[in-house]
Amino acid sequence: MLDMFFKPSSVAIVGATPKEGKVGRVILENFKNKFKGYVYPVNPHYQEILGLKAYSSLQEIPGSVDLVVIATPAKTVPQVLEDAGVKGVKGAIIISGGFRETGTVEGAMLEEEVKKISSRHGIRVIGPNCIGVIDNWSGVDTFFLPEDKMKRPPRGYISVVSQSGAFASALLDWMAYHGYGLSKAISFGNKVDVDEIELLEYLADDPSTNLVFVYIEGVKENRGRDFMETARKVSARKPVVVYKAGKTKRGGAAAASHTAALAGDYALYRGVFKQSRVLEATSFDEIMDLAKVLSTQPLMKGRRVYIVTDAGGVGVMLTDALELSGLEVPETPADLRERLRGILPPHCIVGNPIDLTGDTDDERFIRVLNEILPRSDVDAVVVVALPQIPGLKGSLFDYLVEAKKYGKPILVVLIGGELAEKYWRFLEEKGIPVFESPERLAKALWALYTYSQIRIHGGTS
Repeated sequence: MLDMFFKPSSVAIVGATPKEGKVGRVILENFKNKFKGYVYPVNPHYQEILGLKAYSSLQEIPGSVDLVVIATPAKTVPQVLEDAGVKGVKGAIIISGGFRETGTVEGAMLEEEVKKISSRHGIRVIGPNCIGVIDNWSGVDTFFLPEDKMKRPPRGYISVVSQSGAFASALLDWMAYHGYGLSKAISFGNKVDVDEIELLEYLADDPSTNLVFVYIEGVKENRGRDFMETARKVSARKPVVVYKAGKTKRGGAAAASHTAALAGDYALYRGVFKQSRVLEATSFDEIMDLAKVLSTQPLMKGRRVYIVTDAGGVGVMLTDALELSGLEVPETPADLRERLRGILPPHCIVGNPIDLTGDTDDERFIRVLNEILPRSDVDAVVVVALPQIPGLKGSLFDYLVEAKKYGKPILVVLIGGELAEKYWRFLEEKGIPVFESPERLAKALWALYTYSQIRIHGGTS
C-alpha cells in the first residue's frame, strides 16, 4: 500500500526554509495551509520557520513521522534517508535533482546509493528528481510551484500520474482554469522505487479517482508486461488515458536526459496500449479533450450521434468528422421526421444534421431536443449553438444542464468571442463539454464510445 504518500498523519520537510522563492519554503507553506496532520520543518540553521518549531534533524522530532519530503542537494540525500530509516519513516518523496538524469557517473552512483539505503530500511520512495504529490482530499502538496504561478484545481475525481513534473504542473494549471476537479497528482521522476504501475494499482482502488491520466516517457524493460496487465485491469473499472512522450529517436534521447527514461520503440508501446485497453492521447489538446469528456459523460451505448445545429456548414463539418472517426450520423427515421415536421417551420432541415437555421431561438432547440433525447435509437447528441444568432438568449444552455437526466452524452460546439466564452464557462462548470473544433469533438466522442465498449461489451465494437 502507498497510503503513506497520500494519507500521512505526520510529515517532515527536510530543507524547509523561511527564504522567499526557495523550494523548501513553498512546500512548507503548502502543508501549513492545507494539511491537517503534524508538520515538522527540518533545517539545522533555524529554531522556527513560518511559526513552526524547526528541528536540526529527523532524530530530534519527538513524535513518529509517516512521510519525509526531501528538498536538499543530491549529495545530502543518502544521509537524510539513513536518518529516516533510523526514525522508522515508511515513505520518502525526494524532490532533489542531480541523479541518474544528469548522465554522469556520480549521479548514477548517488541514485544507486539511494536505492540501497531505502531498500535496507524498507522506505518507499517517490522520485528522485520529481515534484511529488498533491492529494486534494488530504491536503498533501509537495508541488513547489507557488499558487500565484500554478493554480490548484478544485477537489474532484481526476488523478494525474506523470513522469514529468513540469508537464503535470501545466496540466493542473489548465484544469484549475477550466474548473476540472483533481483528486491526486503524482510526479514520480526517476522512479527509483514507486513507478507508474504501482500508482495505477493504487488508484484503481481509490474511491476518489474516477479517471486516471498517465504521462510516461518510458516503462522499465522488465516491467512491460506488468504495465499491460495492470492497465488492462484498471481500464475495466475506470478510464485510463495515456500520453507517451519520446516517440522519436531524438525525443527518446531527450527523455533519457530528462528523467533517465528508456523511451523504447513507439510502435511497441502503441501495441501495448491497445492490448491494455487504455486510451492513447496523441497531443496535448487530446489529453484535455479526452479528460473532460470521459470525466463528465455517461457511457455511450452505441455509435449513433444526432446533430442539432443553427449553422448548416458547421453541421456538415461535424458530420464528416464524426463519420471519419468511426461514429455514425444516421438518417433521421420516418417517425422522427414526421414529428419534427410538425413542430418546425418548413424551411428547417429535419435530416441528420437537424438544421434549425439562423432564425432559430432557444425554444426551437428545446422542442427538437425533447423529441430526440428520450429515443432509444439515439446514443449521443451534439448541439451546435453559435451564439451570434439573434434568437438565442441563453435558456437553451440551462435546458442542456437539465437534460443530463436522460443519461446520454451531450456535447456542444460553440464558436465565437466573449459571448461564446460566457456560455462555454457556464456549460463546462455544469459538466457539459464544449468544443470550438468539430474534429476535436469527434475524436473525444470516439474515445468515449471506445471506452464504453470496454465497459459494456469487454472491448468488442
